Amino acid sequence: MNEKQSDKLASKKKSNYDLDLLLKLNEQMLLIRRFEEKAGQLYGMGKIGGFCHLYIGQEAVVVGINSALKDNDTMVTSYRDHGHMLVCGMDPKGVMAELTGRITGYSKGKGGSMHMFSREKGFFGGHGIVGAQVPIGAGLAFSHKYKNEKSICVTFFGDGAANQGQVYETFNIAALWSLPVLFIIENNLYGMGTSVERSSSTDNFATRGEAFGIQNKTVNGMDVLDVREAAIEAVNYCRSNQKPFILEVKTYRFRGHSMSDPGKYRTRDEVAEMRKNGPLKALQKLILESGFNENELKEIDNKIKLKVNEAADFAIESELPDEAELFKDIIIE
Repeated sequence: MNEKQSDKLASKKKSNYDLDLLLKLNEQMLLIRRFEEKAGQLYGMGKIGGFCHLYIGQEAVVVGINSALKDNDTMVTSYRDHGHMLVCGMDPKGVMAELTGRITGYSKGKGGSMHMFSREKGFFGGHGIVGAQVPIGAGLAFSHKYKNEKSICVTFFGDGAANQGQVYETFNIAALWSLPVLFIIENNLYGMGTSVERSSSTDNFATRGEAFGIQNKTVNGMDVLDVREAAIEAVNYCRSNQKPFILEVKTYRFRGHSMSDPGKYRTRDEVAEMRKNGPLKALQKLILESGFNENELKEIDNKIKLKVNEAADFAIESELPDEAELFKDIIIE
């Protein structure tokens, strides 16, 4: 099959998608994009302190994965976590309040960008230590299996964490105990400022589980429908077989590693080229081809911007934690 035939086949396949689903995916991706843009703005104004890692450019990954999950499934990820919280159904107001260190935040203003959780929504955190969430994900999967819940845990980590020893210890125990955990490797090509070519002997991270007998797949993370299709396959495998699966998603972040990163390790041309084929543009092109018009898309965008602005206003107007909060939710001997 040549390239043109392949493109036609992909186009035909995607034309079968229901417009309502496309619009839902678009709204989720737009919410993440506008939320992150606002977070970046607030950080620049000094309203957000500490570390802040934006998800701009990678929206298709978590939105596509989440679209294949059930309500009782759980999720855990790294410090680049705002998008994951939003697709889990966490309130943007509570997330933004936590970013700004307010008492109305999900961790009562004590966790900040990297450490907030919602047991109710099945989100077990962003984690600041590289790779630390991977064994936690296996633990959540063990809990699902022990309780016979038929749920799975989706555990996200990046290419920078993919070389960590604890990742391979987790692969081993997940395979040994047949745990229903879906490992998502968000390969955005750079671990902080170090490219995959400089840090890894191979850029195919998905196959690293083969030594443990773990099934795997690699997919284009800049296309939300490609991610969704691969996620449906991987999720069904984990749920049906009660076994782990590795899904590597090739993606790209448009901003620096964190707000303090000028990104001088890559060229402007490289970033501009990736932006041309961004995940939102690809999806919205498909929506327009389905009969929607530009004005309708603009109206959706404006509603989401209003929602994000309301979240920002709520956060800024909320109270800071009282000093007594420092001694709550901890063990005191």
